[in-house]
Amino acid sequence: MKRIVVFVVVMVGLVAGAVVKPGVEVLRDGGFKELQGKRVGLVTNPSGIDNNLKSTVDILNEAPGVKLVALYGPEHGVRGNAHAGDAVGDEVDAKTGIKMYSLYGKTHKPTPEMLRDIDVLVYDIQDIGCRSYTFYATMGVCMEACAENNKEFMVLDRPNPLGGNKVEGNLVEDGFYSFVSKYAIPYLYGLTPGELATFLNEEGYTAKKAKLTVIPMEGWTRDMKFRDTGMPWVLPSPQIPTPECAFFYPLSGILGELYIFNTGIGYTLPFQLFAAPWIDADSLAERMNALRLPGLAFRPINVKPFFALSVALDQDLKEVHGVQTYITDVDRANLTLTQFYFLQVVHEMYPEVKLFEQNEKRGWAMFDKVCGTDQIRKRFTERYRVEDIIPYWTKDAEAFRLRSAKYYLY
Repeated sequence: MKRIVVFVVVMVGLVAGAVVKPGVEVLRDGGFKELQGKRVGLVTNPSGIDNNLKSTVDILNEAPGVKLVALYGPEHGVRGNAHAGDAVGDEVDAKTGIKMYSLYGKTHKPTPEMLRDIDVLVYDIQDIGCRSYTFYATMGVCMEACAENNKEFMVLDRPNPLGGNKVEGNLVEDGFYSFVSKYAIPYLYGLTPGELATFLNEEGYTAKKAKLTVIPMEGWTRDMKFRDTGMPWVLPSPQIPTPECAFFYPLSGILGELYIFNTGIGYTLPFQLFAAPWIDADSLAERMNALRLPGLAFRPINVKPFFALSVALDQDLKEVHGVQTYITDVDRANLTLTQFYFLQVVHEMYPEVKLFEQNEKRGWAMFDKVCGTDQIRKRFTERYRVEDIIPYWTKDAEAFRLRSAKYYLY
């Protein structure tokens, strides 16, 4: 019992120490004036909260002069009760009795019928600043739907957990657009949700320009990582339990699409591992550390996953061996290239393993979609050398940074 009491006190202290106000608090502090007299739809999930852990659903439902009439759930659903990739059905929110519509499954984009009874669609989700994480795509198609149906669109802004300066990866190319690569932006794009929405709206990424309002945060600066904000973290999806997982997701998520390595999903270190049953952990750690990658360190690890990632992996519940990644300086680390250095080293250690052909069920189509091109795979597999893909992977980052800077809110 004593431990429980101490934990609660620590959590209250954390919430009380927040130095950044999310957009929902700024909206509330302003008396909800932008929503007065309007019928409101809300796109959110459990990460849509204020600094006292109150859900944006409840905040808007109780707001004077505001009529919350519909809820819209992205991947994992409004209340976060669906697993990654699971279709989410339409239903009624048990707490409020408000109709909920699914935006993950058969329908990613709100239909005219879904928007019929609202005047404005509000978006409030904690994103992680990575192109293959689908919430930004949900935001984009919702904004498109509002433009097409003459509805207002509002973003309640939240931090980019990586900060506002990290841009990595090439732009998505024709033939490789999908919900994990919805728009021609880098893999890490260095924008908050509100800044990205403004960029997409103003730069012609949507067929019709939306009537967009962004409620900015107060107190956030571009050099802040999420821990710097003092805000409470609610996992936006099951495998992002801490804000640091937002650093590791782009570090291993592309490689994870090959479905031949364990990246820590199924264990207690999601996205932090590079492991497989046939790897020598000590040798791998020695070789990875010998690369002297800025801001990164590796230690050998041998673990047995607790649950299976997918039926596509027959090794899911076997003991695996590899390395745990430590990010010692996130600003110096090139997060996205780390997984390719791992592939380079594994190829050196086990040249007989056909890394892109080992899982015939999975193939490499999703790998290419997440990369936004097939050029990364094709160039890399010629020699399995990271130096062969660096020019292509980095070619668009600086131009995007300059192009998007005009939309910075902070």
